[in-house]
Amino acid sequence: MTNLNRRFDKRVKTVFMMILLTFTVVLPVQAEEVFLDEQFATLEHWEPFYFPKIEAHSSYDTTTHDGASCLIAASRNSASALLLNEKFNVYEFPNIGWRWKVANVYKKGDNSKKEGDDAPIRLYVMFEYSPDSAPLWKKIKYEVIKLFYGQYPPHSSLNYIWASKKQPLPIIPNPYTSLAMIIPVSSGRESVGNWLKYERNILTDYRAAFGEDPPAMATIGIMSDSDNTGESATAYIDYIRISGK
Repeated sequence: MTNLNRRFDKRVKTVFMMILLTFTVVLPVQAEEVFLDEQFATLEHWEPFYFPKIEAHSSYDTTTHDGASCLIAASRNSASALLLNEKFNVYEFPNIGWRWKVANVYKKGDNSKKEGDDAPIRLYVMFEYSPDSAPLWKKIKYEVIKLFYGQYPPHSSLNYIWASKKQPLPIIPNPYTSLAMIIPVSSGRESVGNWLKYERNILTDYRAAFGEDPPAMATIGIMSDSDNTGESATAYIDYIRISGK
């Protein structure tokens, strides 16, 4: 899996304000550890996820756009997702970066309401539920869910989205569940058709969203959905990178 082991340089996110002038030796820069450097030449590291009772599925494929390979996601009154088939430790690899753009947003989209909770593109970080550390009430709840769906749901999730309308807060609760928090990094029509690039720290965002440290293990998912608004959208993701300090 060459993409998962590829190294890349990142922009330094912290600048030291004090420098010890007495140093006479230049220390070597430590190479950055990379968990994922997905360029979307193929979808070999991804698998589809379909929601029960939602018959119309969004489509995901690789394509060449603006001279580079990327993911194209299309939603037509539909919802489904792509899930990365690898897990990673967010304390070892807390940084996530990506570049995306959308062809349009939804007229009726409003992620603060159930009837408008669609997005032309989403990037999920889903944290693994561990029955060993869960309280009894949560164990019972999650075992019941597993009986119906065959697997445990995530413990919790961060959901970076391109929102159709600007939201008044930097983090908003998912209108369906308190276990998912929405971070509208992009919003509105102003930048439609333009590539937007982001770098986020998963630990910082989780603590801001939930007020506590996240579970250690996580994976990521991609989704374009329009089952609530009944509209259509097309979006692109150029790359996704997950790296260490």
